[in-house]
Amino acid sequence: MAQSELIQYSLFSDLDFYLFGEGKHYQIYEKLGAHPVEFEGVTGTYFALWAPKAVAISVVGDFNDWKLDHHPMKRNQMGIWELFIPSVSIGEKYKFAIKNHQQHSIFKTDPYGYQQELRPATASIVTDLSYDWGDRDWLNHRHHSNPHTQPISVYEVHLGSWLHQSWETPPENGVAVSVPHKPGARFLTYRELADKLIPYVKKMGYTHIELLPITEHPFDGSWGYQVVGYFAPTSRYGTPQDFMYFVDQCHQNNIGVILDWVPGHFPKDEHGLALFDGTHLYEYADPRMGEHKGWGTLVFNYSRHEVRNFLISSAVFWFDKYHIDGIRVDAVASMLYLDYEREPGQWMTNPYGGRENLDAVEFLRQLNHAIFNYYPGVLSIAEESTTWEGVSRPVDAGGLGFNFKWNMGWMNDTLRVFQVNSSDRSNVYNTITFSIWYAFTENFMLALSHDEVVHGKGHLFQKIPGDHPHKLANLRLLFAYMFTHPGKKTLFMGMELGQTREWNVNGDLDWWLLEQDPHQKLQQLVQYLNYLYQNEPALYSDDFTNDGFEWIDCHDHARGLISYLRKDKYSGETIITVCNFKPNAYHNYWVGVRHPGTYIQLLNTDSQVYGGNGLENPLKIQTRQWNSHPWPYALEVNVPPVSCCAFKLGIMSY
Repeated sequence: MAQSELIQYSLFSDLDFYLFGEGKHYQIYEKLGAHPVEFEGVTGTYFALWAPKAVAISVVGDFNDWKLDHHPMKRNQMGIWELFIPSVSIGEKYKFAIKNHQQHSIFKTDPYGYQQELRPATASIVTDLSYDWGDRDWLNHRHHSNPHTQPISVYEVHLGSWLHQSWETPPENGVAVSVPHKPGARFLTYRELADKLIPYVKKMGYTHIELLPITEHPFDGSWGYQVVGYFAPTSRYGTPQDFMYFVDQCHQNNIGVILDWVPGHFPKDEHGLALFDGTHLYEYADPRMGEHKGWGTLVFNYSRHEVRNFLISSAVFWFDKYHIDGIRVDAVASMLYLDYEREPGQWMTNPYGGRENLDAVEFLRQLNHAIFNYYPGVLSIAEESTTWEGVSRPVDAGGLGFNFKWNMGWMNDTLRVFQVNSSDRSNVYNTITFSIWYAFTENFMLALSHDEVVHGKGHLFQKIPGDHPHKLANLRLLFAYMFTHPGKKTLFMGMELGQTREWNVNGDLDWWLLEQDPHQKLQQLVQYLNYLYQNEPALYSDDFTNDGFEWIDCHDHARGLISYLRKDKYSGETIITVCNFKPNAYHNYWVGVRHPGTYIQLLNTDSQVYGGNGLENPLKIQTRQWNSHPWPYALEVNVPPVSCCAFKLGIMSY
């Protein structure tokens, strides 16, 4: 068959053109990009690329010695260029040579490419995404689930710096086993991570793993947040099938997978999306809208249907082809506000004179509507740092449509308290209690993330004044306060170890700390908090209304104590929590309760089991009459210094 005949092959129908033009072809990745096919008995690869302003485009690769004139593409009415090349098969490297109006050709990576070379090489690779999945039961259960009423405890991970091959295995029972570093061995692969990270996360009791962006990126120092390949898992850790195996194994071990996803900006690398067809195709043309000068990146043009389609289809793609369970959308505030990190005169108002990016608002609503329409039960989490209303409210209720929002206010207020010397915390007592004023305005996820342990901020351990034992006591209090406070949970890797230095993307976690008994016991506390959290519905079933929380006492400034109830919306069962933010012990402290009986201590962060000093309460505590409205009864408990204790009426079932 002559090449001229093969060029006429197309995967596009009129409906495809219409949906793409409307920005609603959410499986466009099945059409654009590179697809191994058979056409009239001839096997090869079909290539398609959207580049409406290009003068000419050729497919180049090893198969034609990267010559510009060997495989020219043909443009259709939608500005999509197509070509079928016989004998080009899976594994072939390729790029698109795009000639602009200045007759200059630039070699571009495929925006819809499923795989790329390992950096610094940048070619796309013809890829087959077939895989024999074993997670049907997980997906069926997810489809019928309601994340709002489930326990969600997320372990945030940067795959390249969680564990290097210089460690044989994550430490077991506090003993770190080191082996000589293998020459040239840098990262664990997706399959090796499945063998090592998944058992660790399962042992620690987390429900989900959140991965810092694994979409392909050229610069390690961006941590994955400057993306070039929105449809390609980074080749740093292996192949697409290797990543599928990782997700599949997570699901078979009852662990969900969340990806950090970056639709807010993209890098200026020449092989990427910038000036893609010689024009501002993916980015706003005006730099007052189209450039993040502080980040050195470009902003997607959310007003273009095809650009919105590109981004939404990327999100759908990861749910579809890789079975992920959620996305955490990075830097949402940078998308919503036209003046984000811009000085006066460096930004443009919207048509109504405001600072809101109305195109981005519409994009986010369309994104979340599409995700939940196709994949009920998944997570869409916004990292949004302002007071924009309705971030986690449904689109049909006027919201942005996310089902969770990171609670940046809680994180900032809480860390501000812990940075104050514990004896002086009466002065910041109102900062401790302030979070409940806004805790139910959104569906919040409490996050102590990677952003809090880099850029000279110091790790959590470093933020806290005092000596080593005092710092660890504060970390135990911080984590227990977090797990008993309304909201789902996210902890960055290493926090469970009491990491004593900033996270370094080029290094390992400080696993050697587990050779020290206090750090091992902190890890055991985080493990127990996860299991307590998942076994006590009062701690998760009603995170987002006042019905799930009630203050017992939020006025004890002098002692630095707070006490509150968490309530199970189904059984009515409650858990009493007492947090002491000061270094004083309080004996025979009365805590108001409504129901008489015998109470059991569920948690004491000062227990010697977790590295504390051991001021214990009796295993069972009998209430006494108090007649103090609204608390007719009281528990008389011992409150250790810098600690969190929790109690429950009745008998533990686990």
